[in-house]
Amino acid sequence: QVQLVESGGGLVQAGGSLRLSCAASGRTFSSYNMGWFRQAPAKEREFVAGIAWSGAWSYIVDSVKGRFTISRDITKSTVYLQMTNLKPEDTAVYYCAAGYYTNSGFEVHSDYWGQGTQVTVSS
Repeated sequence: QVQLVESGGGLVQAGGSLRLSCAASGRTFSSYNMGWFRQAPAKEREFVAGIAWSGAWSYIVDSVKGRFTISRDITKSTVYLQMTNLKPEDTAVYYCAAGYYTNSGFEVHSDYWGQGTQVTVSS
């Protein structure tokens, strides 16, 4: 089993920054790649970024590239999503997930999702 707990969301003005954290636990969490997703109101959940615990792989989608950075701290079993120059369209619930990145995209394993953290960007 894998447990994921996000934190760091909040209300920020456009142009501001936030850092989201995802604390992972469980016997097998290090076996998976970690991903960040977001879901805006009335929209489908979308993949934003992913990283391997080894650091050998990371990925940021084009829509946020240059503004978002993903990183991990193995000693803390935590993955981060640093978000800068935030825009109102970044408003969403952000979810952490564990799974694998394949040619088809990031596939979440065994429904390993965190509870989500709300990010609201005001204009």
